[in-house]
Amino acid sequence: MNPFFENQILQTRRQFFGTTGVRLGGLAMLSMLGPETAKALGSTVHPALPGMPHHPAKAKAVIYLHMNGGPPQLDLWDYKPNLKDQFDKDLPKSFLGERITTMTSGQSKFPVAPSIFKFAQHGQCGRWVSELMPHTAKIVDDIALIKTVHTNAINHDPACTFVMTGSEVPGKPSMGSWVSYGLGAETNDLPAFVALMPKAASPGQALFSRMWGSGFLPGKHNGVVLRPSADPVLYLENPPGVDQSDRRAMLDALGKLNTRGFQQFGDPDIQTRISQYEMAYRLQTSVPELTDMSKESQATLDLYGPDVKKPGSYASSALLARRLVERGVRFVQIMHRGWDTHGNLPNDLRTQCRDTDQAVAALVTDLKQRGMLNDVLVIWGGEFGRTVYSQGTLTKDNYGRDHHPRNFCMWLAGGGIKGGISVGETDEYSYNPVSDPVHINEINATILHCLGVQHDRFTYKFQGLDQRLTGVESMKVLKQILA
Repeated sequence: MNPFFENQILQTRRQFFGTTGVRLGGLAMLSMLGPETAKALGSTVHPALPGMPHHPAKAKAVIYLHMNGGPPQLDLWDYKPNLKDQFDKDLPKSFLGERITTMTSGQSKFPVAPSIFKFAQHGQCGRWVSELMPHTAKIVDDIALIKTVHTNAINHDPACTFVMTGSEVPGKPSMGSWVSYGLGAETNDLPAFVALMPKAASPGQALFSRMWGSGFLPGKHNGVVLRPSADPVLYLENPPGVDQSDRRAMLDALGKLNTRGFQQFGDPDIQTRISQYEMAYRLQTSVPELTDMSKESQATLDLYGPDVKKPGSYASSALLARRLVERGVRFVQIMHRGWDTHGNLPNDLRTQCRDTDQAVAALVTDLKQRGMLNDVLVIWGGEFGRTVYSQGTLTKDNYGRDHHPRNFCMWLAGGGIKGGISVGETDEYSYNPVSDPVHINEINATILHCLGVQHDRFTYKFQGLDQRLTGVESMKVLKQILA
């Protein structure tokens, strides 16, 4: 039966008049109030949970820069000059262990492939950085580099799911959804959580919606995806003959019907529809202003590089991320594809770094120049690292690397993080941690800590369990990187 008619049949005369009149008048009044007045009356679209945050937050917002595919730590951050003497020698079986992918398990030899790229020390901290990242090299004193991150997954899909949700099992909420649920946003005009997928030179691995999905949390905490084009949100303009007052009237009527349906049936998806309709209405006015870069100074545009004027480029996405957090968005996730370098690594890695390096450094520099870096936490990393041995043919100037979950590099900057330090060291082959191994959920626990959230107290009851972003294992906050 049609739910609308079922509702009408089941509803008594008293119930009908009880859901109209004063209640509808209240909705109409709130629709006419400005956002500041509405917020003052407690009608914030994205309110925080009661009692949140748990402690004073150092960071108000997060920008997560995900390099999808697994950046090779040996070619970017984990400098191993002595490997030059090991070129094409077989990696000792004592290092290799038993867990390798099926893509290289059939190889008779695991030839060591030293990086062909030059490294140099930068900043007051003397950080070794690859020549592929000349711009990022300029901000090393602002970042905390973690060289010994490890994860449970060895293949892309479960590894990306793990990084973004704290679990390899699909169906869990993404980090941005957890943050949206717990802390809300400081704006009524934009979503609390926005996901950006800039165009990349290489298509790379697929990006699945679970990476920005809300899982078992209410659907309104899904990440809102802005398209990588000149029109990030389709159908913003009202159709011919419909003005803003007409749109408001239609949404009010639809909201009344949906509210009545929720009161009758209690379906949480109805609440999601109500909130998403309202957000779509607000996006009609907020998105055009958000994406209008004409008021940015030439100095700012130059900082991000020439691609910043290309809609959907990584540079334009990085600048858009700054504008989003500037307007009260709590969590912005930028996912860049094409880092899966099983073969022809030198050529592909040059392309990836050329596409992202300047914009990444510009984002941190821009935030710092505006006095925002203290309040915004920036994270850079992939889902795992790459092996020291070459997959397939190895030559002096060409090689590929397989998946490597045992140790890889990530960095954090701003929002309560101490810059210019590094955590952990790896063995001579960058194959295993030899000090300070860091689990990916310890990174997540630290991110929540910077946002004022105690990770082991931040739970949601689902399927009889107190679910949390950092899983059921005991995870520690990385206090050594906190400012």
